[in-house]
Amino acid sequence: MSDRQDIPDETHSGAPAHPAQTARTPQPARTPQPAQAAHATRPAPPISALLDAAAGAALPVLREVRDDQLGWPTPCAEYDVRALLNHLFQVVVAFRSLAAKKDVDFSSTPDRLGEYGAQWPDRFADASAQLVEAWAAPGAEDGLTGGMQLPARTVGAMVLLDLTVHAWDLARATGRPYTPAEGCVAERRTLVAQMAPTARKMNVFAEPAPVPPGASDLEVLLAETGRDPHWTAG
Repeated sequence: MSDRQDIPDETHSGAPAHPAQTARTPQPARTPQPAQAAHATRPAPPISALLDAAAGAALPVLREVRDDQLGWPTPCAEYDVRALLNHLFQVVVAFRSLAAKKDVDFSSTPDRLGEYGAQWPDRFADASAQLVEAWAAPGAEDGLTGGMQLPARTVGAMVLLDLTVHAWDLARATGRPYTPAEGCVAERRTLVAQMAPTARKMNVFAEPAPVPPGASDLEVLLAETGRDPHWTAG
C-alpha cells in the first residue's frame, strides 16, 4: 500500500468520493472560556483565502525543482517528482472547474511539464491564481459540486489538502525547506478526519503513521494521511 496515492475525489473519473460517515461518542458539554468562546464564533475563512495562502507557500518549493530531480522518488510511492508535479497541475486546473460546478475528468493526467517546458513554473503560478479566483467567485462555496455531489466547501478543502501535502512531498523529495501557510492546517485536519476511513478502504490513505509527542500540527496532518513525517529518499 502506498503512503498516499491521491485524495478520494480522484479515484473516480469526474467526481470526488463521498467522505466517510463516522459515529462519534457524545462528550459532555464544556463551558468555553472567553478566548475559546471568541474562537468558536469566529467565521471560517473563505476557501479562496486559504488556497491563496497555500499556493503562496507551495510555489517557492516548486520553483526550486531542478530538471535532474524530476526522476527522484517522493513520499507518494506511486509518483516520482515529475509525475507528482503533473498530478498537482491537474488538480489545480480541475478544481477550478469544480468551483464553477462543472464536470471534470481525472481519467488521464496530461504531461504539462512536457507541454510547457521551462515555463511550467510560471504556468503553474498562473493556474493556481486562477484557482483562487474561481473559488472566490460568488456562490463557489455554496451548494454541491462534482459527480458525487459533495458540499462545495468540502471539495475546495480537498484541493487545499493537495496543495499542502504535495508541496511537502516535493520539498522532502528535493531537499527543500517548506512551511505551510499559517492558519490552514486545522481546516485540512478536519477534512482528513472526515475522509480518512473511506480513503483507507480505497487504498488512497495508508494507515496512520505514528507521531512522537510534541509533533507539529503539520506532522500530525501528514501522519493522518499515512505519511511518515520523517520520510527521506534514502
